[in-house]
Amino acid sequence: MASDPVSLRVTVAGIDLESCIYNASGPLTETHQGTCKVITKDTGSKCFDVTLTALLKIAASESAIVLSKSATLLSQSGNPLPRYSEVSLGEDACPGSINSEGLPNKGIDYYLDEQMSSSITEELKKPYFVSLSGKSLEDNLEMLDRATKCDNVSAIELNVACPNVIGKPIIGYDFEQFATVLEKVFAHPGSKKKPIGIKLPPYFDLPHFEKAAELLNKYPVKFVVSTNTIGNALVIDAEAEQPVIEPKGGFGGLGGGFIKYTALANVRQMRKLLKPTIDVIGAGGIKTGTDAFEFILCGATAVQVGTQHRIERAGVFARLKRELKEIMERKGYSTLEDFRGELRSHDKQRAKESRAKQKEKMEQRKTQEALNRGDVKVYAASDDSANTWIAIILLAIIVFLVLDKFKYFDVAY
Repeated sequence: MASDPVSLRVTVAGIDLESCIYNASGPLTETHQGTCKVITKDTGSKCFDVTLTALLKIAASESAIVLSKSATLLSQSGNPLPRYSEVSLGEDACPGSINSEGLPNKGIDYYLDEQMSSSITEELKKPYFVSLSGKSLEDNLEMLDRATKCDNVSAIELNVACPNVIGKPIIGYDFEQFATVLEKVFAHPGSKKKPIGIKLPPYFDLPHFEKAAELLNKYPVKFVVSTNTIGNALVIDAEAEQPVIEPKGGFGGLGGGFIKYTALANVRQMRKLLKPTIDVIGAGGIKTGTDAFEFILCGATAVQVGTQHRIERAGVFARLKRELKEIMERKGYSTLEDFRGELRSHDKQRAKESRAKQKEKMEQRKTQEALNRGDVKVYAASDDSANTWIAIILLAIIVFLVLDKFKYFDVAY
């Protein structure tokens, strides 16, 4: 069998991965009762007689990594329902989402369960990253201690994009608190045992990017995730005259397609400002292979998929891999390194050529849609082309009438 000419292989936190696409913490990483039958190329069909979690479904998919739900020290049920809602942003875009879930999770010990974690790493051969989001620094340090003692945990993702202490800002925005957290975490003996990455909130001002990067560069951080949701948004149901979610008066964090362009900017800035030894993971609004391509072009080592994973389930990872490979092959790239971080400066000629290609693609879509509907009218040509032909026909008729008026045609009967 011929080898694949396009490779998505990458290394994150020193861990070799088969692709650059995996799940974000949160959507579909909670628990359900049952058994899980999976098929792998190494072990064939196998039924796991354990408590089924969505994590095992992710492990059985083409996600490169299995990332857990953000865990607290103890189990908690989260905020009242409904606490999540989606807003369509068009056919090609990932839907926007808003949530105020309140970190529902089973508690850190559940995610470190030997039977489940070994099923992920040993049976299904996937790296297992555990996300931590404690209610206090002390909670985070205790969870770090437990997680770094678990042989099946490949790396830690510390979430500093959620409130740590009641009455204080999000850790990633409170730079004094952020500095303390980083200092304590990397002074902990466990930080020498497992790679540690940091999930960041979105930044908007250059001085904030610079300050965050300055703090991160002081420590052996292996990766950052840019970005978490944009906080304190409000989506209204105009017909019902109320918010679409219940907790906190309807205020929640924006995700999905709402934040894609903010996330791209965060990835670009962080890649510029961070040490090259720190991988940047892009997250926010990824629905298509093109979305993933854009994040890598901005400098992302890999990408996480959240909202679209929730919508499409675990099959999303195989589709995204296929679409990204198709784009790379069309553009002549064989590896991610060929274009990672190679975003070009704006050029008018390239922009013009891009618009022409987009227009052609739209015409092809119209044609295909018309054929699918069985319409008599097929949009094989652009509107401008159709108008040109109409003008030519009308001009020919006018010329014929003028010539006929002046008896130019001598017709014998």
